Amino acid sequence: MVTLREAFERFKKAKVVDLTHSINENSPHFPALPPLEKKDVFTLKDGFHVQQFSFVGQYGTHIDAPIHFVAGGKWLDELPLDNLFLPLYVIDLSQEVAKNPNYELKIADILAFEEKYGEIEPNAFVAFRSDWSKRWPSQEQFRNLNSKGEQETPGWSFEALEFLIKERQVAAVGHETLDTDSGQTVAKNGALLNEYYLLEQGIYQIEVLAHLDQVPSTGSFIHISYPHFERATGSPARVLAYIN
Repeated sequence: MVTLREAFERFKKAKVVDLTHSINENSPHFPALPPLEKKDVFTLKDGFHVQQFSFVGQYGTHIDAPIHFVAGGKWLDELPLDNLFLPLYVIDLSQEVAKNPNYELKIADILAFEEKYGEIEPNAFVAFRSDWSKRWPSQEQFRNLNSKGEQETPGWSFEALEFLIKERQVAAVGHETLDTDSGQTVAKNGALLNEYYLLEQGIYQIEVLAHLDQVPSTGSFIHISYPHFERATGSPARVLAYIN
């Protein structure tokens, strides 16, 4: 049996990739939400430096709790702590997205991934790599609006989410864009139906991930941390990948 000390020593030797964007007042964000505000409350002239930050929970790389969309869903502080450190699977569809910004991850993509890397284990975290994060920090490029004012952005298909949740029993998913749904799916439905479905299942998601291009498809682990807010719907998060 491996002791915690032995596991710690192993992880200290692992490569760590920060999957989190640095955020400021100009960071891309959902336009209906206010940008981050920061001010000095005290400076070193006062003897110590204290800053005040004002931001919405869904800002930058962030975690969404089920209550973000679903009445009666779990708050952030109700999520199981053991679901914040998980095996990480990265499905790379960056080439498909480069050809079609409206690409949706499908069941066929999951099955093709599993054909190559093996079946996704239960209680894992599955990330959709689109390389959309490389558009950061441009709000214009991140939203990628067409002439109708609609986003042209990649996302998860309903069928893929249903398959991962029901058939593979994943603990959480994540992506590089602002939304779970593709921009054109939102334009068609007038709502984030896939995001609602995902959160309705009682699991969380991480949005606006970064640097998934530095993480292998399998074999790494993801760790998510954030402030211990009481009854929060979401929060900016620090997300790390540990790689052998």
